[in-house]
Amino acid sequence: MRRHANPSATHEPSPVPGQRNDWQTIRTLLPYLWKYKWRMLLALAFLVGAKLANVGVPLVLKQIVDGLNINLSRPETVLMLPLGLLLAYGALRLGTTFFTEMREFVFAKVTQRAVRTVALQVFRHLHALSLRFHLNRQTGGMTRDIERGTRAISSLVSYTLFSILPTLIEITLVLGYLVLQYDIWFFAITAFALFAYIAFTIVVTEWRTHFRRTMNDLDSKANIRAIDSLINYETVKYFGNEDYEARRYDEGLQRYESAAVRSQTSLSLLNTGQSAIIAIAVTLILWRATLGVIDGSMTLGDLVLVNAFMIQLYIPLNFLGVIYREIKQSMADMERMFSLLDQHREVSDSPQAQPLQVRGAEVRFCTVDFRYEPDRQILFDVDFVIPAGHTAAVVGHSGSGKSTLSRLLFRFYDVERGAITIDGQDLRSVTQSSLRAAIGIVPQDTVLFNDTIEYNIGYGRPGAGKDEIVAAAKAAYIHDFIVSLPQGYQTSVGERGLKLSGGEKQRVAIARTLLKNPAILIFDEATSALDSKAEQAIQAQLKEIAKDRTTLVIAHRLSTIADAHQILVMDHGRIIERGTHAELLAASGAYAQMWQRQQAGQEVAPASPTPDGGELLPLSAN
Repeated sequence: MRRHANPSATHEPSPVPGQRNDWQTIRTLLPYLWKYKWRMLLALAFLVGAKLANVGVPLVLKQIVDGLNINLSRPETVLMLPLGLLLAYGALRLGTTFFTEMREFVFAKVTQRAVRTVALQVFRHLHALSLRFHLNRQTGGMTRDIERGTRAISSLVSYTLFSILPTLIEITLVLGYLVLQYDIWFFAITAFALFAYIAFTIVVTEWRTHFRRTMNDLDSKANIRAIDSLINYETVKYFGNEDYEARRYDEGLQRYESAAVRSQTSLSLLNTGQSAIIAIAVTLILWRATLGVIDGSMTLGDLVLVNAFMIQLYIPLNFLGVIYREIKQSMADMERMFSLLDQHREVSDSPQAQPLQVRGAEVRFCTVDFRYEPDRQILFDVDFVIPAGHTAAVVGHSGSGKSTLSRLLFRFYDVERGAITIDGQDLRSVTQSSLRAAIGIVPQDTVLFNDTIEYNIGYGRPGAGKDEIVAAAKAAYIHDFIVSLPQGYQTSVGERGLKLSGGEKQRVAIARTLLKNPAILIFDEATSALDSKAEQAIQAQLKEIAKDRTTLVIAHRLSTIADAHQILVMDHGRIIERGTHAELLAASGAYAQMWQRQQAGQEVAPASPTPDGGELLPLSAN
């Protein structure tokens, strides 16, 4: 059965993320962190404490050196004067470590909870987006974007609060001390070096940022090709295209390699420039300090202090360049993930939406028009009623709009004109969760999770007991097959259920729907993958479970729907005939022609593709 959806970006933005600036990304992240503002403030207090202790270490060291220098002429006091200072030195060193670890301890929950919350929100949002978005998306690239984005949150928070902010605090304390205690040249040299270093780092890193974005894009594209090729493993093998797929994958890797080399080359330039600025600044500072000791304006302790300050300052400042680059890279990674949250929900619950109240499950399509694209209408004035507990069957050629009816009933899309109601309630006025809880579907193309048979059947109603799962499997005539397997219900079905045959997958889908026990059933060519014997057995069971339920059957074999309460014949989005099996045969119209062809065992002519992506088929049930 051909799928009709051919989404257009005019309805919903493309799943390819758009560009966001850094401030937009930060504003998106801040609310997740601010939920734990008291932990953040406590962590900042520990951060300040750690920096005060760290800056105090050179000050005590100066006092020790000066004390030793003064008391060299009085050996009896050498061990007495520095003792307290030595203890203070050790206490400050320990205090730096203690406050740093306390900051990490307090803030760890904030970071991890923010990562968890953002990842969960993106995951939920993706599930809330319309079918149109998911028909456009490329899973491999999108999952890589989410993976990098969540990892970038942890990196950004860690680098910003644990590296940049402490360094800025230390720079402020050091510059303030230099201004108050020493020649203005010390302040001027240090300040100018800091300004030159930061400006150089920012300019070069901004220039390098597009290399990172290019690497991200190429990485995602290579990942998309790899996953798509592996998912379609059998198709690759059918056509012997292993080398072709390897070449396509290698093309992506080559482009990524080229971008990575350019990125590393520019990184070497950045590192060289940073080192040159630091070396010049430290040399000038030591030169000024040495002159001060020679002319007597500074002590040896001052020389040690200034040197310790510079080393203590420039070591983290050297990493500040690396950190800034990592922050920019984290921004680029988060930008793509948060752009997924910007995707518009085409179908969403209204603020006044109420849970669906099922009172028999009468389904009514009221003069429904619908189109996937502005210039291609799919349904025209579709109007019918399925009374509560009745079965309606829909037949027609491929492209006639049969499966679109089930998608609209599930509210994967909203109708363009008219309305769809269940027990008089417009689908747009009820919550999507309650609507979908009331509907069960057995699709033609069954997709299973890469898990056990028990898990896949139990997915119909999470939390169901083993006995209920077994009962559903028996009702779907698959229990005997399952218990014949070495691992029984714990047998893995493989990626997309490829370890099972088409008929076995179909029966798992039937069991899953039976376990859900919905008020409304949709059978979308549910027995198309079964042989005649299995089909007859399951058809009898389907008729049994359809009793007292409202059922919509999209059929291929007309013999399976001969006893439906009403049959709708569709052609190019319109209902051209309706009635019971006997009434439609008596009318000698399109349905009667289909019946005669199937009874005669004639094969339907193969489909011919049309320019608009549909199919040209003789009027049949396919």
